[in-house]
Amino acid sequence: MKLDLTVLIKGAGEMASGVAFCLHQAHLRVALSETREPLAVRRAVSFCEAVHLGRMTVEGVTAVLVKGLEELGPAWAAGQIPLLVDPALTCLPALQPQVLVEATLNKQGLDLDISQAPLVIALGPGFEAGVHAHLVVETNRGHDLGRLYAQGQAQANTGVPGQIGGLTWQRVLRAPAAGVFKPALELGARVAPGQEVARVAGQPLLAGTGGLLRGLLRPGTTVHPGQKVGDIDPRDDPSYLRTISEKARALGGAVLLAIMQRYNR
Repeated sequence: MKLDLTVLIKGAGEMASGVAFCLHQAHLRVALSETREPLAVRRAVSFCEAVHLGRMTVEGVTAVLVKGLEELGPAWAAGQIPLLVDPALTCLPALQPQVLVEATLNKQGLDLDISQAPLVIALGPGFEAGVHAHLVVETNRGHDLGRLYAQGQAQANTGVPGQIGGLTWQRVLRAPAAGVFKPALELGARVAPGQEVARVAGQPLLAGTGGLLRGLLRPGTTVHPGQKVGDIDPRDDPSYLRTISEKARALGGAVLLAIMQRYNR
């Protein structure tokens, strides 16, 4: 028996897209809400690219940009995930989703209230279960990744990127200054340690390690000092560029579990 549920996900970046992919594959009606200027770094696996391209396909699942709620039905009928540019969630009163997922990973409880849907799920720190959401999902890598909290909060943000290929901070590219991001390479390019990847306000951004340029902000994005603008994968496997990460899949599974616990009775 198919569950008759509508799930609205706030955010359409890498982790939100992993959640959307999982729920879509489980045959739930999924809609996404994004800003006009998404800041996803792993653009090859982020449905928010549909804001710029009109549509975005990740592992065979396509999200399409829609202009209003009247276009959701046709998108669902076509087996697609509709994406609205609606960061303030003004669509909530009319859409009335059974599930709202806060997946922006903004690490703040801003603009999220437990009364916004029958089941509100928040990803990561900054949200308190029982106050901002019914359930909070652990997003820190490690033993508790994907754990559901019905009380309290997820672990605090460590500020240390997850380890890939034995590296942490060395693989993350951060803006050296405030200004407009101007990449010198394309997403998916191979880089060498010390190679110039981009410039911001005339200042070069150099690779801290060699590998595959797995993530890169869109050219022309305005950034602030220290902002994450790129991601180098030292494993140098091209197949990882366009496939969902183990962390995003784990979070998708956790959200699906939360929904099943509530509605599959």
